[in-house]
Amino acid sequence: MSTFQYTVAELAERFGLAFQGDGQRVIDGVGTLAGAGPSQLSFLSNGKYGAQLTGSRAGVVVLREENLGDCPTAALIAKDPYVAYARIAALFERLPAAPAGIHASAVVSPAARVAPGASIGPCCVVEEGAVIEDGAVLGPHCIVGAGCTVGAQSRLVARVTLVTRVTLGKRVLVHPGAVIGSDGFGLAFDRDHWIKLPQLGGVRIGDDCEIGANTTIDRGALEDTVLEEDVRLDNQIQIAHNVHVGAHTAMAGCAAVAGSAKIGRYCMIGGNAGVLGHLELADRVTITAKSLVTHSIREPGEYSSGVPLQESRLWRRNAARFKHLDEYVRRLSALEKDSNNE
Repeated sequence: MSTFQYTVAELAERFGLAFQGDGQRVIDGVGTLAGAGPSQLSFLSNGKYGAQLTGSRAGVVVLREENLGDCPTAALIAKDPYVAYARIAALFERLPAAPAGIHASAVVSPAARVAPGASIGPCCVVEEGAVIEDGAVLGPHCIVGAGCTVGAQSRLVARVTLVTRVTLGKRVLVHPGAVIGSDGFGLAFDRDHWIKLPQLGGVRIGDDCEIGANTTIDRGALEDTVLEEDVRLDNQIQIAHNVHVGAHTAMAGCAAVAGSAKIGRYCMIGGNAGVLGHLELADRVTITAKSLVTHSIREPGEYSSGVPLQESRLWRRNAARFKHLDEYVRRLSALEKDSNNE
């Protein structure tokens, strides 16, 4: 078998899954239930796609045992098909190997330390005191500022900027355009003008984290901004100075966390949600999309704010009533008080 071809039986053995059907069928890629062909693997984890299973042409489908009866082809049986699919699909990701060494167009300070097994791509800049550990990859036009460390096997895809005092752990993946270690938004107002507070801390990012495209993580004012291990940030997220994000937390696109907030472990923050500064979220808190967290959350669970989408005419009517909400509450309280006195 070539690097990207596996039999169904090989996949089952490699990932500890039971299988049903033709174990010798060769799989060389992945696809959707509706679009996969006979040499591709697909999966069923969401019941709303169950109708697509019976007509699927996929060579093998990853599914739960209860769905076996509807599967017209080979099957890999998993308790969580989505997780199993994610692990299997990684076998078919065709990333070009980055050559070890420093590209001729890169500018590397003599006072930087670059491991022999690291790869420094075209037009990169590595400044004084920076450390690039073994197996790390810097794609084109990346900047690693003074005193920054890129951990072993980490990858900066392209145009990533580590400003200063940034430490990336092992196997960190940073997507294009991300800026880590920029100034935090620290200002003091002196009568009639702003005074900028120096941002003297850094950023520490744990092992196996992922930072999305054009996401920004500010360095701390005094202590470091911290992401613990296995934190996953989507694109265009803002993490302000001195924020602390617990391990295994994930945030969807355009979320924002204000300064000195502390997010617990295993939290999920929906797209375009916001967390105000100096608040704390307990472990295993879920914030749904477009919600604004205005107070600390001490108990795990799912939390939401905002008004669901409505037809415009109904929204305008309710918005007008909202202006009178305090008046209505006072009148109702007065009526209840009168009723109790009778």
